[in-house]
Amino acid sequence: MHSADRMLAVQSPIIPVVGELIRAHPGTISLGQGVVYYGPPPEAIQQINLFLSDAQLHKYSFVDGLPPLVEAIKAKLRVENNIDVGADRRVVVTAGGNMAFMNAVLAITDPGDEIILQTPYYFNQEMAITMASCRAVLVPTDRNYQLQLAAIRGAITARTRAIVTISPNNPTGAVYAENSLRAVNDLCREHGIYHISDEAYENFIYGRVPHFSPASLAESRAQTIALYSLSKAYGFASWRIGYMVIPQHLYTAICKIQDTLLICPPVISQFAALGALGAGAAYCREKLPQLAEVRAMVLGELGRLRSLCTVPEADGAFYLFLKIDTKMESMQLVELLIKEHGVAVMPGIGFGMSDAANGCYLRIAYGALEKATVVEGIARFVNGLRKILGA
Repeated sequence: MHSADRMLAVQSPIIPVVGELIRAHPGTISLGQGVVYYGPPPEAIQQINLFLSDAQLHKYSFVDGLPPLVEAIKAKLRVENNIDVGADRRVVVTAGGNMAFMNAVLAITDPGDEIILQTPYYFNQEMAITMASCRAVLVPTDRNYQLQLAAIRGAITARTRAIVTISPNNPTGAVYAENSLRAVNDLCREHGIYHISDEAYENFIYGRVPHFSPASLAESRAQTIALYSLSKAYGFASWRIGYMVIPQHLYTAICKIQDTLLICPPVISQFAALGALGAGAAYCREKLPQLAEVRAMVLGELGRLRSLCTVPEADGAFYLFLKIDTKMESMQLVELLIKEHGVAVMPGIGFGMSDAANGCYLRIAYGALEKATVVEGIARFVNGLRKILGA
């Protein structure tokens, strides 16, 4: 029986691959998947009782999201992102940030078109572009994983439809400065292409560079697509609620896509999202000191590996992206760390960092575990890496 050739070009998502290795080795501490250690606020759980009390809510609902949730999101955008959603823009609630990205790709491209990604990239975005029969054009960031504007400009062709930025970044934790994001927006306006700004980690900032939303620029309205998620800040990973801010002219196309793939975002999750937004960003901010403490501890422990790896600055999200001084392939190193030392991290190959072309990279995620478990996990990682590399 025939299967689609285009799917052969789509990489396998690396998290399930590493997950299988973890399950095969009980007791492994995972510094792999990017989730937070806490769950949703009580206000979110309380809203579920309201959902359950109305039998009509078990039916299909609005394709673009419940009106009260859309209004709550607009209010959040005004206060936290300085984005005013007027008549020329729309909010669309999605089943997570990944769906928002897929909606955007399908709405703005035709087969053979190109979308520019920064490397290292978020693997699901590269996969979505390939699934849409388009081409991801990869532009390297600098040694601190910051944008290289000249390289981005040089990658634009007649088939380019968008430039993607993720800030704070997955997988590197880098936070892009406002002037860099403004420059990308200017490039997009100059060339008549879209700026897809992924801001799923907007609440996770530890350094002096604040989060900046390109969609807040008055001149950006026609070409900026902003993507958000409740998965991280509100501990909502399995609830699958995200949203996107789009130019009005994309609304019909995105509703067609979403109606076909989803019909409507899960209504029970939208009720919970209303409660979460009612709790507000303060819910996440109260968790940041513990994450910052864990981050400082992890960085301190990694200082023992100065002769073996480079740890670029990472002032956002809850990731560190290490360059390891070895000829070993990143997946081989991950397997040894799991099998012999009981700790899991993610291989750089899954984020577009080819071992042959770029060297060996590993991503550490420190947001998912309580402090004591992270302490044990990072100790296993440091000691394991030293033993494997003979240091």
